[in-house]
Amino acid sequence: MTVESPPGSVADASGAPESAGGASMRLPPRRGRKRRVRGAEWPLVVALLVLFAVSSSALGAILDGADWWLPMVATAAVVLGAGGLLRARGLGPRLTGLAEVGVFLMMVTLFFGRGSGLLWLIPTAPTFDRFDSLVRDAIESISVQNVPATVDDGILFLLVVGAGLLAILMDVFAIAFRAPALAGAPMLIPLAVPGLLIDGGASVVTLMLAAAAYLALLMVDQRVRGQVDRWRVGGSVVVGGVGIVAALVLSVVMPPLGVGSLVGSGSGGLLFGSGISPLVDIGKDLRRPDPTPVLHYTTTAESLPYFKLLTLDRFVGTTWTAQTPPGRTELSLDQLTRPPGLGAGVATAESKTDVVIDGVATTWLPAPSPAVAVDGLNGRWFWNDTAEVITSSNSTTRGQQYTVTALQLKPTPEQLRTAGTSYPEEILGSLDVPSPRPAIIDETAQSVTADSATNYDAAVALQDYLRSYRFSYDTKAPVVNGAEGGGVQVIGAFLESKTGYCVHFASAMAIMARTLGIPARVAVGYLPGTRDVSSGANTTTFTIDSHDLHAWPELYFVGIGWVPFEPTPSRGTVPAYAKPNQSTQPGSSQSPAVPTAIPRPTDNQPQGQSTATPAEAAQAQTVNAVAQVGGAVLGCLILLLLPLMIRQGRRIRRRALIRSGQTDAGVAWLELTDTARDHRIGVYGTQTPRALAARLAELPAMGGTEERAALERLLVAEERERYDRRPEPGARVDGVERERDLLVVVGAVHSGATRFTRFLATVLPASLLPRGRGAAARDTRKLPSSQA
Repeated sequence: MTVESPPGSVADASGAPESAGGASMRLPPRRGRKRRVRGAEWPLVVALLVLFAVSSSALGAILDGADWWLPMVATAAVVLGAGGLLRARGLGPRLTGLAEVGVFLMMVTLFFGRGSGLLWLIPTAPTFDRFDSLVRDAIESISVQNVPATVDDGILFLLVVGAGLLAILMDVFAIAFRAPALAGAPMLIPLAVPGLLIDGGASVVTLMLAAAAYLALLMVDQRVRGQVDRWRVGGSVVVGGVGIVAALVLSVVMPPLGVGSLVGSGSGGLLFGSGISPLVDIGKDLRRPDPTPVLHYTTTAESLPYFKLLTLDRFVGTTWTAQTPPGRTELSLDQLTRPPGLGAGVATAESKTDVVIDGVATTWLPAPSPAVAVDGLNGRWFWNDTAEVITSSNSTTRGQQYTVTALQLKPTPEQLRTAGTSYPEEILGSLDVPSPRPAIIDETAQSVTADSATNYDAAVALQDYLRSYRFSYDTKAPVVNGAEGGGVQVIGAFLESKTGYCVHFASAMAIMARTLGIPARVAVGYLPGTRDVSSGANTTTFTIDSHDLHAWPELYFVGIGWVPFEPTPSRGTVPAYAKPNQSTQPGSSQSPAVPTAIPRPTDNQPQGQSTATPAEAAQAQTVNAVAQVGGAVLGCLILLLLPLMIRQGRRIRRRALIRSGQTDAGVAWLELTDTARDHRIGVYGTQTPRALAARLAELPAMGGTEERAALERLLVAEERERYDRRPEPGARVDGVERERDLLVVVGAVHSGATRFTRFLATVLPASLLPRGRGAAARDTRKLPSSQA
């Protein structure tokens, strides 16, 4: 049988569409549901969780490893899932938010309360004491760690708490307030934090994935809502686009606030390391095209002193950190004494050094070490006898002028050789080495010191090996996975490549010494600098700038204390006691009475050191920043235009099939249906072709005879194909005519829509979203999967 459609019967005079059998029935226009049905938010909950999972992964740029990510996502999943379940049971939005807070507290109590909660779930007073302890541990860990930071229990607790709070905010914004555009605002926090702490911020790939997840959230919300509010959609797109582009631009061009320079003007940072990432910042400052002034000084020392800032003597994960927080109030500067562990039989020479700060502002005081007296400082400063450094919790070095009385240690090789190994308890922590670690570290240490009879001989052998012809100095290497510093993985790469700068030489010697059972640590500070040519005849002044930043190892010997060594080739000078063939007797000196400056490399300029002029360097940085911003913006545009390109490709393939005449009417009707969805015309799973045709016929642009006739032909072909499977005798499909009819109707639908709706149909086609239940079960039955 064939189905004939009376002329002009797409809709009757009252607008009631006819059924396929010819019966007339009135169908009120469907404008979308005003309220969501119970449980309809589940797609939105899933979209929120995906957005959280992608956005939180951006923290991987500042956190070591990936074990922290799953607990964060699990926390968000429990909070969002609990909210969805409670709403499905009919609980109101406000009570649901409170219930989510309760579920979150129980989860945190279960995993961090160590059994202190009632039934392990309900927090009690001991539970909150435990939480307070974790927060304190996290603050202390953050204050001494550098980035990427190792996630210990305290930091993981903060991450999980943050995840729960962000998930609650996202749920409240997206579902309770029905403002999904605002739900993306909390996730700007994990996306933006890396840009505040490190150069480059979060990866562009992560930002783009977050952008895609955010746009998917907006589309899912419209699908769940069952109606389209163009102002809501437009506002969502604007907010989302601005947030995405802002996160990209900030990550690329904004200088990091949290990880400052050792010679920067700030006194502290935002998060990790109190603004100092010592071993990483040394490399950054050494690579500056122009050095930054630090200080100038005069001294009575027999040999020019190194100026120590801080001491790194503990590993957190694979990263060097300071063992104790800056400053101990019980040790004021008037309590400075002879260094602990220094025996009376070790020769020393006392010196006075007058220091004037020029450009550095830190809470760590540059001073010759070990200091025994400091005069002239403004503010509250304290002595840390463990690290042998001078620090302050509320003052900086900015504008300071002070005098340091220090000792120059002059042990003999014989004293160092005969030092025992009965180390004090407070020194034993300086024997720890991260594990697992690259095998080359232990293998090299054993090989180099195979013929060493004592710890002193082993230390000299390590120093001489690193200063030998086998190694070269280069401020740009090694860089492992985009990170640098003195961690064990970087040192493993350094021992392979045998190219690096002071950080790598100092850390390599300290780590290898520890594997041999010799306590070791890394000191960070400045080389003695250069002589000021403007010095008077009676006074010799020396200047230090950012290119004098340096790191060197200190090894512990019983009866002597911490002893500096110099393993970096072409930088600094090897102490006399570290030259076994040039034994120094107590009280003697091989240094000139008038100290001379340590020459900086000229012919042996460190490989990779920038020689560009300041203007060239600035221009290069500008070009690089513009290129990165341009690339980021281009990536955003490609991402935003991706739906348009996918929809256009699908449209072209379908038209080619229709034009060839090798397919049935279903392809043309499917394209017409998708066009209606793109233009936000309600298309439902139970809707018949005639009902949709009646809906389209009501559009003002479909009032013409040509448009209505073309729609009628498409409808008849679809109904014949759908309800009468037998081919009509002698019928021949004219693909060109059918494509022309499709273009006429599609053109009318598009031209009759508002400008904003046409924009949405082009840039954010709704047909790409999953169809409702039963909406496309028949539509795709005859199409190749690539054409559906």
